[in-house]
Amino acid sequence: MAADPRIRAATAADVPLIAQIVERAYRHYIPHMGKPPGPMLDDYALRVSKGAVWVIEDAGGIGGILVLLPKPGHLLLDNVAVAPMRQGHGLGRRLLAFAEAEALRRGYREIRLYTHQTMVENQRLYAAIGYEETGRGTEAGYERVFMLKRLGDDGLA
Repeated sequence: MAADPRIRAATAADVPLIAQIVERAYRHYIPHMGKPPGPMLDDYALRVSKGAVWVIEDAGGIGGILVLLPKPGHLLLDNVAVAPMRQGHGLGRRLLAFAEAEALRRGYREIRLYTHQTMVENQRLYAAIGYEETGRGTEAGYERVFMLKRLGDDGLA
């Protein structure tokens, strides 16, 4: 890749590609879950219009997306998705680090997320970077694993 990836707020023009990245990143879970994962059903035009979506791009174009939602007392990492052809190059980790930095910038000391119980590789990744499981349960018709990461005052987890 010629240029270092940069993360920027998504624009309305990005919405079709955002939806495509999400669809490609999540569609392989459909057989395990019996239905499309929640992120595949999201309204990305609405999310972008509310300033909740970020994209990571480089010379190869947009490679991944991040959805962050402010909640009382924490920032919710609602979705992180990297195009399958771009996985394994650190884009997802950069997006996760950005999410933590953004949480701190907004004054949050905690970032939370949830993932589906069948997405064990995601659970392992989140645990490896400091997220801890806080519970499991059914929400919006999905069997979810809830996780959180406390962020330090020095900007480090």
